[in-house]
Amino acid sequence: MSADSAPEFYVGLMSGTSLDGIDAALVRFEGEHPFLDASHYHPFPAALRERLLALILSPSVDWGVLGQLDAELGELFAACVNCLLERHPPAAPVQAIGSHGLTVRHQTSGPHPFSLQIGDPNRIVQATGIATVADFRRRDMAAGGQGAPLAPAFHAAVFRSAAEKRVVLNLGGIANITVLPAAPAQPVFGFDTGPANGLLDCWMQRHMGRTYDTGGAWAAQGRVLSDLLQALLDEPYFSLPPPKSTGKELFNPGWLDGKLRDFAAASPVDVQATLAELTAFSVAQAIRQYAADTGRLLVCGGGAHNADLLRRLRSHLACPVESTESLGVAPDWVEAMAFAWLARRTLRGQPGNLQEVTGAKAPVVLGGIYPAS
Repeated sequence: MSADSAPEFYVGLMSGTSLDGIDAALVRFEGEHPFLDASHYHPFPAALRERLLALILSPSVDWGVLGQLDAELGELFAACVNCLLERHPPAAPVQAIGSHGLTVRHQTSGPHPFSLQIGDPNRIVQATGIATVADFRRRDMAAGGQGAPLAPAFHAAVFRSAAEKRVVLNLGGIANITVLPAAPAQPVFGFDTGPANGLLDCWMQRHMGRTYDTGGAWAAQGRVLSDLLQALLDEPYFSLPPPKSTGKELFNPGWLDGKLRDFAAASPVDVQATLAELTAFSVAQAIRQYAADTGRLLVCGGGAHNADLLRRLRSHLACPVESTESLGVAPDWVEAMAFAWLARRTLRGQPGNLQEVTGAKAPVVLGGIYPAS
């Protein structure tokens, strides 16, 4: 292999709205094709998760708490990278780390929309000695976009096929879809459809004392409460046209409690089943409306392991529903790989956003570069 075609190595870091921990992916690029060489998951300690959740859901900002958590997460992201590289040393130096950070506020309305992620990239650089690309969302917002979702460009690079129209569904705390037309001339687009694991995890924690419903086993024991499902679906977000993005600012425990006021006698397991149906129905509704001729649905994110959710999706859709594992990409690491891919584009001066997805007025190079010393 010549020097010009030597593989390049990047690390992608992702911590999403599920607030479960940090995903780190070591990605090898052979030409333009990314391969997952190694991965590492660092779960958040329960106390840290509670502090993060309190910050995100608080109506006012405690600047001391925000600053402390920003620094603490930066150090934790760096430790995650160092652990990954110590256990799985790459064959060549890592070019850069792409760190999404942890979103604490994502506000797409008003005269000055903004998105704020924490996990200080300065500390990541200092502790790893590797250049870091971070703050991916705000350049897209400066160009008139919503700053999210950003993974669709990566989905298009890895999963698009001329043989069939595909939709990639990421089931994290929030669900988002990427529509990949078979025809090369047709643009890729996508958006957040609504809640995925976030509300399910919240309800599970409250009533069963566990952080998530393994395989959707508890939800599968309940029955869907049709009146409650309709009350949940009455949320105006579901009828908004894309581009659109959302998060815990809307779909949070307070939102759910407000919807449950008229259903105080509902069994907790039936509420869990109804929340699972809400995710499946809202995703399927979005696909039927915007990608009715989908040939295959590819699922990634933690929800790809939720057998109950996948069963519900299959009941609403005519197309095959399968994990991205079927195409050789582990579903748990797609988002982290996406930020390694985006970091590479940033260093090359290439745009990382898709206008049809975020609504930006122009394609732009995303993120800020924090050089290594």
